[in-house]
Amino acid sequence: MKRLAGPAIFASGLPRPRNFRANRYPFRAESHFLYLIGAPLQGAALVIEPSVATLYAEPPSPEEALWSGPEPTLEELGDRLEISVRPITELRIAGETAFLPPQDYETACWLENLLDREVEPSSGPELEGIDRALAEAMIDLRLRHDDAAIDQLRQAAHVTTAAHRAGLAATRPNLYECAVRARMEAAIIEHGMTTSYGSIVTVHGEVLHNERHDGLLQSGDLLLADVGAETPEGWAGDVTRTWPVTGRFSSTQRELYDVVLKSQLAAIEAVRPGVRYRDVHRVAGRTLVEGLVELGILRGEPDDLYERGAGALFFPHGVGHLLGLDVHDMEDLGDRAGYAPGRTRATSRGDRFLRLDRDLEPGMAVTIEPGFYRIPEIIDNPAQVGELESALDRTVLARFSDVRGIRIEDDVLVTRTAAEVLTHGIPKTISEVESAIGA
Repeated sequence: MKRLAGPAIFASGLPRPRNFRANRYPFRAESHFLYLIGAPLQGAALVIEPSVATLYAEPPSPEEALWSGPEPTLEELGDRLEISVRPITELRIAGETAFLPPQDYETACWLENLLDREVEPSSGPELEGIDRALAEAMIDLRLRHDDAAIDQLRQAAHVTTAAHRAGLAATRPNLYECAVRARMEAAIIEHGMTTSYGSIVTVHGEVLHNERHDGLLQSGDLLLADVGAETPEGWAGDVTRTWPVTGRFSSTQRELYDVVLKSQLAAIEAVRPGVRYRDVHRVAGRTLVEGLVELGILRGEPDDLYERGAGALFFPHGVGHLLGLDVHDMEDLGDRAGYAPGRTRATSRGDRFLRLDRDLEPGMAVTIEPGFYRIPEIIDNPAQVGELESALDRTVLARFSDVRGIRIEDDVLVTRTAAEVLTHGIPKTISEVESAIGA
């Protein structure tokens, strides 16, 4: 309210049908609305003016109560949320009103009719004028988490830990990926939460966001599980672990896992207030390259290889991202949220997919998730490898053919002096992982 000269509207969003109107996807309110209101109300809108804030919501429907149970009256809702609540039918917009782009087409159409302005879903990077001012105000609010938000992140981390331990315990050869996924998500549901994104549980770790779960776990496979819990108020956990299906790493799997683990630990050690996150990313990449040189997969001087983009042959993505109400927090606002003013994405191999380039501050939460992947579209593509071909020893690489992908990811809170790993309870060292499988 202090930052804005005029009114702003935050839409909660509308439920979306799966295949017919009465069969709907689970509703998830827009995160900016959820941040300010804390309740996943469907079809609601918060209007903030310089001196007053009003929530507009649907009054309870007797007909809907038959199917979904009783809902609070608007007066009861206002008492619980400590805000003035009016019927959505009374919502009127006069004059220019700022908004943030919604994620779905239905809500965009609703806002377009209400505001008499063109509204495109998720057009964050192109925001201008009053919409840009609103986005920057929300970014300033959400970048650093307060104590209540940190408590929510701790809850999400606690349940995410339970999910990964359940997945480790359930793993054995001749199961399908979906069986391990089911055990992990059951642990989340048991705690009254849901997943914060589509679970990745796959023996094909070289597919970075593989959401298929029909693969058979066989002896010699590594299983990559990227699974996180979301609290009822919408706060996210996001963790990846990789473990051997048989309960024991092969010698080659052990060597590459150790390289990725050293990369992750070095990056976490670099997380401090005032440190540029891009530098954390580069610590992870350089450490990975050093390890690959030691194994003989890469030839040359590690710093030179890294600057030439050798790390991106096996670690093409950024080391992590902001974490909060969104698993990629505020990514709906594009690089405006992830990149500090004056900073833009690098075009260099290894840096161009980095989602975050800000100086770290106390209260920020980030993920740290380096990896090693044998991606055919990169490693078998002469145009991708380019002049690095002479630095790549394919004979040595072939010795590691039982590794498709390894990623190790934790949720990390920036404190006043250092970094706190919120998900430290999930096995990560080789001995811890092997002891937890099938336990």
